[in-house]
Amino acid sequence: MAERAGAVTFKGGPMTLVGDEVKVGDKAPAFKVTGQDMSDITNADYAGKVLVLSVVPSLDTPVCATQTRKFNEKAADLSGDVGILTVSLDLPMAAKRFCGAEGIEAVKTGSDFKYLGFGEGYGVKIKELGLLCRAVFVVGKDGKVVHAQYVGEVAEEPNYDAVMQAVKSAL
Repeated sequence: MAERAGAVTFKGGPMTLVGDEVKVGDKAPAFKVTGQDMSDITNADYAGKVLVLSVVPSLDTPVCATQTRKFNEKAADLSGDVGILTVSLDLPMAAKRFCGAEGIEAVKTGSDFKYLGFGEGYGVKIKELGLLCRAVFVVGKDGKVVHAQYVGEVAEEPNYDAVMQAVKSAL
């Protein structure tokens, strides 16, 4: 498995990402994560849709909570042809509690805790922390990546405008 030393920083310290970097034009790696109700969620559930994969270290942190809230707000302006899935290593029960408390209804959450394949498949697993880094991928209806952002400093927010432009271009 590829390791990319210094690919991102966490509070200024260099971190190693495990897995190959996913780039624009790549076929999106297949994934299986666990939903709030303990059911499996896969990329096949979004076939024929544009999919935003919002990856966060933990919903229980301020920046991750903000990122999830912002995508939930942006989802109101999108058609049913777009799905937004926030992926973390949080337990499904914790994600359900967070979404209930925050009124998150338009964004689904998926946990990589059970299968542990998403992190390496998308090259977002932080070796030193055992968490996922902050990243956003937009997958077109054809299953190809049309936007990929590994946020350079894990404690900062992604470029929401670039994500929304990619979504609109993929529709």
